[in-house]
Amino acid sequence: MSRQGEAGFTLIEILVALAITAMALAAGIQATGALTRAAERQSTQWLAQLCAENTLVEMRLTRQLPTIGDSTAACSQAGQELEVRTSVQPTPNPNFRRVDAVVTGWIDGNLVNLLTISTIMGRY
Repeated sequence: MSRQGEAGFTLIEILVALAITAMALAAGIQATGALTRAAERQSTQWLAQLCAENTLVEMRLTRQLPTIGDSTAACSQAGQELEVRTSVQPTPNPNFRRVDAVVTGWIDGNLVNLLTISTIMGRY
């Protein structure tokens, strides 16, 4: 004997299936958000690298030994306002100087160091 009510799904089974689907969709949305934030961060770091390299190339093009001290310059790349802090320090050899370029910018409302590039520059 078979009962007519046994063919099909119960309400509990449908609710469990919906809960599993909702959790899978929520995890997918979180993963998509994380990938989007990572892509934005990578783009910002690439722009920061352009700013730092441009600053260092500009110093090299002066063809002079950089003066010791700190300086700050604004850098606008792709509509983003970044700041490059340059620190020139002496080395044991007076013919060379250590130059650090630190690029800062705003991410999610916080001012953060995006990139630091260090190099040595010498007399020409």
